[in-house]
Amino acid sequence: MPSSPAPAVTAAPTQPPAAPSPPNHTPASAWGLLLLLASIWGTSFILMKKGLLVFSPLELGATRVSVAALLLLPFALRHIGKVERSRFKWLLLSGVVGTLIPAFLFAYAETRLASGLAGVLNALTAVFTLVVGAAFFGQKLTGLRTLGIGLGLVGTIVLILLGGSGGDATPSGESNAWYGLYIVLATLGYGVSVNVIKNRLHGIPSVAVTGLLLLFIGGPALAYLLVGTQFLFKLAHTPGAWVAFGYIALLATMSTAVAMVLFNKLIQSSTALFAASNTYLVPIMALGWGLLDGESFNLWHLLGMGIILLSVFIIHRAR
Repeated sequence: MPSSPAPAVTAAPTQPPAAPSPPNHTPASAWGLLLLLASIWGTSFILMKKGLLVFSPLELGATRVSVAALLLLPFALRHIGKVERSRFKWLLLSGVVGTLIPAFLFAYAETRLASGLAGVLNALTAVFTLVVGAAFFGQKLTGLRTLGIGLGLVGTIVLILLGGSGGDATPSGESNAWYGLYIVLATLGYGVSVNVIKNRLHGIPSVAVTGLLLLFIGGPALAYLLVGTQFLFKLAHTPGAWVAFGYIALLATMSTAVAMVLFNKLIQSSTALFAASNTYLVPIMALGWGLLDGESFNLWHLLGMGIILLSVFIIHRAR
């Protein structure tokens, strides 16, 4: 991480500079970041599963955001005076829809959905990145890309309607694959965030983007965690709570703080669609961890994953 101060953003106060044109080729450094991100995010689903053994989805989500915000607080304070206030609303929007809300949605989903399948559904990020980009940011929507979007939806339907949850049943014996819809909503938020960062927050160092958006959402998350949940009580009295907290802290450090910095850098050095295409590799890593943890995986899961990844491939390759 550079030790010299980041330059101040010099955009006009009422209008940010135009987004840079997409590069003609993808640099090798972008591919390296892509592989590193896939490895980090591929493990995040099993870490959530382990954290949920003790903590509720609300506690897990609030802890994840709070720890990440505290880790990057020095960088946020360092850069907050260098970013125009006109861009604060975009930082807040990206933080809420791309970090805060998905942290809770994924946690709720994994109460009844296998961590490996959660990783597969995460691939819909690339689909929604295109949909949001076409709807609000002028991205071209070709026939092949439309086909890719349609295939992504078909793959989701196969997983949710035919595949089953692949996870453990609830105490009542119910196992509900419809909880996958929480992840569909989360990936829609990711699609919004990717486009906002690419088109409205360009020119700001990636560590500043991540630190500032976490600064805006971290305070409310931490206040809720300490006052509105049983987090502190569980740490003091529940067996295994510190181990579960360790999993969540690792999740917050690597999958939220570090990975978000790397992801924002990837967005700025390539294209939004290329950055979102890390979801090719994340499902494979997530499924591998899930299988090692004893989760079930059937042919419908394989079919649904194949269709979703095919949709991402078509979206990424179509021009």
